[in-house]
Amino acid sequence: MITFIISIAILIAGYIIYGKFAERIFGIDTNKKTPAYTMTDNVDYVPMPWWRVFLIQFLNIAGLGPIFGAIMGIMFGTSAFIWIVVGTIFGGAVHDYFSGMMSVRSGGASLPELNGRELGNAAKQFMRVFSLFLMILVGAVFVSGPAGLLAGMTAEYLDVFVWTMVVFAYYILATLLPIDKIIGKIYPFFGAVLLFMAVGILVALFANGSAIPEITDGLQNQHPQHLPIFPMMFVSIACGAISGFHATQSPMMARCIQNEKYGRPCFYGAMVTEGVLALIWAAAAASFFGSIDGLQQFAASLPANANTGAEVVNTISKTWLGTFGGILALLGVVAAPITSGDTALRSARLIAADFLKINQKKLSKRLLVAIPIFALTFVILFFIPFDILWRYFAWCNQTLAVFTLWAITIYLCKRKKNYWISLIPALFMTAVTSTYIFVAPEGLGLAYNLSLTIGLIVTAVIAVVFFLNAKKLSRNFVDSDL
Repeated sequence: MITFIISIAILIAGYIIYGKFAERIFGIDTNKKTPAYTMTDNVDYVPMPWWRVFLIQFLNIAGLGPIFGAIMGIMFGTSAFIWIVVGTIFGGAVHDYFSGMMSVRSGGASLPELNGRELGNAAKQFMRVFSLFLMILVGAVFVSGPAGLLAGMTAEYLDVFVWTMVVFAYYILATLLPIDKIIGKIYPFFGAVLLFMAVGILVALFANGSAIPEITDGLQNQHPQHLPIFPMMFVSIACGAISGFHATQSPMMARCIQNEKYGRPCFYGAMVTEGVLALIWAAAAASFFGSIDGLQQFAASLPANANTGAEVVNTISKTWLGTFGGILALLGVVAAPITSGDTALRSARLIAADFLKINQKKLSKRLLVAIPIFALTFVILFFIPFDILWRYFAWCNQTLAVFTLWAITIYLCKRKKNYWISLIPALFMTAVTSTYIFVAPEGLGLAYNLSLTIGLIVTAVIAVVFFLNAKKLSRNFVDSDL
């Protein structure tokens, strides 16, 4: 319990101290008008109160990752607690804050345009395709996940197919309608449910007095399949520590934020809140079953095709919160991916519209961009198994974070600002994703030591290239954002 409490306290302190440090490095201008006012169109550019922007941003980024990812990640051992805390404060929140504020300074530009401006035209073209593919992948993943959970909670005739159609229909509306007409109105309800779930499980943790693993017990690898902590755990726990998907969501809120001073609570704060959510579920999963070994035994007892994360959430929620509380908690788990899936497809529309230069004020123009996106999502959803989708989503997600962290580093370097704040997580995540693609079964499946060596060499080469060009980046640079 001590490790858990200290971890929560460090996350809160990280927001207050390191979040302020990040804000100072960026250099906010409270007198500068934001895109919500300079580009208002009442569709995507809509001024909103900071608390609503925070809530939407939090729900956008809090998909299945901080819940299912934390449950799967704690199987590696107590090192998961350290990664959630350190990754959130120094990696994920920095990544989310700077990508969001860069978009605010760039007229609400989407992520490929932001990254392309810093990394070059070739990178921009790659990022356009890569980001669009990832958004469609997220949309498909986050239709399938909640549809399966809802089917398990309702009558037999409301099967997975029926709920898939219902969720997909909602995604279509959320993608096409003005942001304040459906997302801005329904998210407070989703937020209340998700908040109930987190608070309910947190209270149950203390009320039941079950032991939570401590880092003093040791940081040894406890994964039942003996998967290496590096890089596997750092990919398993993505949304609860650092996630490239988040930077695709930030531009949507960059088009709605009313003042640059709200960037820290809305971007950095939303990520810290997600870190707290991940900690709660990691602790609950290890505590409820008596130990990490108990969690692993429960997972091993499930049918081969079972969704381990969903089964763990269902068991804990119904036991600790009762039937009614358990249903509300499960609805919170359903709300989390739904509120990421709908905005993923909305982001896909905005990304495509940006590089195709199609104005989105008219519904006919939105349909022109969105219909091909819906069609491709539908095909992926019904022809690619969920487990394959999830594995490739995880790696693509962290790879996108690497590109974004390097874009942030170059952005700061050009402006002669302290780029180490993003350089260190950029180097670390480069090593993680490079090693992962060589060692993972869904990657090249090479030997671990060879994969680690290649990953470190790739990281070292990129670092050398950056330092050799660092001075050139800032030379004669004129900041057009000022």
